Amino acid sequence: MTVHQTRGFHQIGAMPQPNRPYQPMTARIYKPAKNAMQSGLAKTKEWQLDYEPEQPRVIEPLMGWTSSGDTRQQLTLHFHSREDAIAYCECEGIPYQVIEPKPPARRRAAYSDNFAFRRDMPWTH
Repeated sequence: MTVHQTRGFHQIGAMPQPNRPYQPMTARIYKPAKNAMQSGLAKTKEWQLDYEPEQPRVIEPLMGWTSSGDTRQQLTLHFHSREDAIAYCECEGIPYQVIEPKPPARRRAAYSDNFAFRRDMPWTH
């Protein structure tokens, strides 16, 4: 492992490309979707902040593993409200994009519809 000193700070690993200007990281603020495997709504109440990937993933030639030099892809922050996440981004100077949650589609059905005479499917037991 090599440690490079660049512009007053230490950087471990690869040197940044000199021709590429610094681009600030962009954050996505959203509410996570419900788990499709279960009917519960756990972990869908809080807002999440993720960073968009700045570097593409690379397949390592020897083992075939997928890797990336962008460590911000591993970071996820949780907030109680959308306003808290926006305030954090504005305080830190991070450009952000808010993705509003879609309202869930509700299908109204009564229990008596299971025993209706004009049922779409025949009764199986």
